[in-house]
Amino acid sequence: MARKKTIISCAVTGSIHTPSMSPYLPITPQEIAESALGAAQAGAAIVHLHARDPATGKPVHEPQDFDPFLKVIKQSSNVVVNITTGASPYMPVEYRVKPAETWQPEVASLNMGSMNFGLFPMLKRDREWKHDWEPEMLEASHDLVFRNSFRDIRYALDTLNKTGTRYEFECYDTSHLYNLHYFWREGLVEGPLFIQTCFGLLGGIGAHPEDVMHMKRTADRLFGEDYEWSVLAAGANQMPVAAMAASMGGHVRVGLEDSLWLGKGQLAETNAAQVIKVRQILESLGCEIATPDDARQILSLKGGDKVAF
Repeated sequence: MARKKTIISCAVTGSIHTPSMSPYLPITPQEIAESALGAAQAGAAIVHLHARDPATGKPVHEPQDFDPFLKVIKQSSNVVVNITTGASPYMPVEYRVKPAETWQPEVASLNMGSMNFGLFPMLKRDREWKHDWEPEMLEASHDLVFRNSFRDIRYALDTLNKTGTRYEFECYDTSHLYNLHYFWREGLVEGPLFIQTCFGLLGGIGAHPEDVMHMKRTADRLFGEDYEWSVLAAGANQMPVAAMAASMGGHVRVGLEDSLWLGKGQLAETNAAQVIKVRQILESLGCEIATPDDARQILSLKGGDKVAF
């Protein structure tokens, strides 16, 4: 993959980590907006957004839950906004797609296959839970299959293609690349595909360097030059995998959705702190950091003036 400007995405809050795990996890609309803007100022070209109940921190996903922070971010920054359709693995696809359908962002995430989704290892850490829903959600993942069937994916594409929104294709295993290849071959998605290969979550592919290489080799073989490769990795794997991918010409994603940590035993106090750290790694490798407008050009996005917020 030829060297080009490197896109940093930042996933601000997600739906997996809970308020008891870190006092720094953005919960309220104001916190989410401020954290997203801080990440953008630090060098993130794209911010990937979920919504939370401001009282309990529980993942929520009505279109109106996104309204307060989407408009603040749009008015205050040129950053590319990416709205999740992954939402929470406990939600049906029709519900998960609705905010992106409503707000028509430049990018929406799209999971490319069903998978076991094991969050229960987080129960091993000794902590006091602020809310009953937190351990209940984690415990329930012993029997959780995150459903993303071919029908579900087709529903998301049929709904969002008409809005001009493009996709961050989240691929947690090799089969997800093949699923994406099917939709690409059928003409339901067009390049350049923005492929986010995801490492280190229980139920998906691991985070060993051989796993990273395997996903990259497979994507190269399936998509040739018609894709842009990015990586995210969970927990302590976040920065090592980002560094490896960047050295291979890839883009990177960081943020408190994927890891609560800045270093061993050190919680990240902001999303911006993770962006700054990965930016230092990238620049030490000779990478030039993409601006939001660079990202728009690289990914062939429709532009921030064509969203519905």
